Amino acid sequence: MDSKPSLPVEVITVDVHAAKELIHSGHRYLDVRTAEEFKKGHVHVENTLNIPYMFNTPQGRVKNPEFMEQVLSVFKKEDPLVIGCQSGVRSVYATTDLLTAGFKHVLNMGGGYAAWVENGFGVTKPEEQIGL
Repeated sequence: MDSKPSLPVEVITVDVHAAKELIHSGHRYLDVRTAEEFKKGHVHVENTLNIPYMFNTPQGRVKNPEFMEQVLSVFKKEDPLVIGCQSGVRSVYATTDLLTAGFKHVLNMGGGYAAWVENGFGVTKPEEQIGL
């Protein structure tokens, strides 16, 4: 009995310490926050990429209809990825979608950018915000 297609995918969440180690050992970091959030500050690691999972609209946040297409234009399904957002909620949804689409090595960063900052890890911010 092959019931695999109907089984939900299992999202593996790692804390920011594990995420940092994974990123420094070869995983790519995908920030799924809005472009506005990303520009205010983001995780300081090499090759950080921002592909928003949701957009802010006058009606509230809506899912980016081209999210999967945009991710597939940059990454292969075999690429090891760590997915992060602001607090770890959107990244769970993004990770679920990626795993459902056949990505093999995708991990959710629990706590998101907020936890990264709380732990004192490096961040990249626009020049005018440095020192605030």
